[in-house]
Amino acid sequence: MKERVCIKLSLNITLLELFLLSLCFHGSCCSQLDHLTGPVLMDKKMDALLPEISPSATPQPFLPLLAPSPLLPFTNTTIPKLSGRCMLNFTAAESLMSITSIDCWSAFAPFLANVICCPQLDATLSILIGQSSKETNVLALNGTLAKYCLSDIEQILVGQGANDSLAQICSIHASNLTENSCPVKDVNEFENTVDTSKLLAACAEIDPVKECCDQICQSAILEAATRIALKASELLSIDAPHVLPKHSTTANACKSIVLRWLGSKLDPTHAKHVLRALSNCNVNKVCPLNFPDMRHVAMGCGNGISNQTACCSAMGSYVTHLQKQSFITNLQALDCAASLGTKLRKSNITKNVYSLCHISLKDFSLQVGTQEAGCLLPSLPSDATLDTSSGISFLCDLNDNIPAPWPTTSQVPTSSCNKTIKIPALPAATSAQSGLYNDDVKHFLLFASLMVPIMLL
Repeated sequence: MKERVCIKLSLNITLLELFLLSLCFHGSCCSQLDHLTGPVLMDKKMDALLPEISPSATPQPFLPLLAPSPLLPFTNTTIPKLSGRCMLNFTAAESLMSITSIDCWSAFAPFLANVICCPQLDATLSILIGQSSKETNVLALNGTLAKYCLSDIEQILVGQGANDSLAQICSIHASNLTENSCPVKDVNEFENTVDTSKLLAACAEIDPVKECCDQICQSAILEAATRIALKASELLSIDAPHVLPKHSTTANACKSIVLRWLGSKLDPTHAKHVLRALSNCNVNKVCPLNFPDMRHVAMGCGNGISNQTACCSAMGSYVTHLQKQSFITNLQALDCAASLGTKLRKSNITKNVYSLCHISLKDFSLQVGTQEAGCLLPSLPSDATLDTSSGISFLCDLNDNIPAPWPTTSQVPTSSCNKTIKIPALPAATSAQSGLYNDDVKHFLLFASLMVPIMLL
């Protein structure tokens, strides 16, 4: 109980500090900020320690300079200006659109893009087109309608508080709403070509943990996508695996059609659960971080590490640079640690600098709050939540302090199913906490607490 009270108290103090700091910035510090042309207030000390890293070597993340005043509600609802040309049924996915706007909320969207925002936006687009196919009988939009609909979707989401650059952040184009190179978009033709009973049996109910390794639904989707991809060539009588390599681009385009069809057969909430679980398998496979030049680390830690202090200082400054990029999941942190370790080994660093310099998995994710602790998002799909009085919050795994594993070979692990370290999807209970869903275990990081380390740079 003490832990819960302390967390709430610290957040209230943080909000008061932010309010005072905002007054300071507004009243006396504006002239000092006028010369800043970029969106990031960089740590000068860190830059001095990273002379080899040029601004163009890796994109700088957007870090807001000021949080909204805690005396104002965290709302930004405006009436969207719609084209009147889009025929998508937004009413059928009203709740889904609301979730998406919160997952992609304003300044948070770049930080949550890889794990939460973009997967949720992709699922929303698939479900919107799928639900509308009940009336239109097609699982894709033409080029002209796609432009209008994408614009309308952005207007609706931005009107509910989402970032106004979602298309850029998530690399979404109007063509993503069309059939692309897939030869089948008609619902009747789809259902006459695909074994829909088998597809629904495999995907109607999926386990988000087992699916990533067993790939029951994913295999069914690939089979369905391959069959409709081969429709134009009339090669359905040929065994799919033998012709797939020649049609992989078309088959990938047809996967979108299959997902939209699933979005039409399941209710939006259920469809969202399925599509987010599927996308999460891909999210956890790859480290999303950009690794800039590491020559200064090689200089400090190479040749047998003659100076441990210099080595750990170089590693610390390098990891600090990585921490400014985005939030990542537990499993992504494993991949990032393996990727960086492999690069360090190739730079003639053979000793375990992770152990030497006490680098943990949390050190690869964005640092938040006064705790200076990395927020590792759960490896299972999750969403942000909105409280109109306190702001945006999302679940972080702050109980696991797992050392980053040093790679034993120069190869990066290729599958999370082969991981030897157990990473829980949600915070694990400790001896002082009675269960997995205890309120003390659920550490929700608020918008204001995220802004503290940024404003103090």
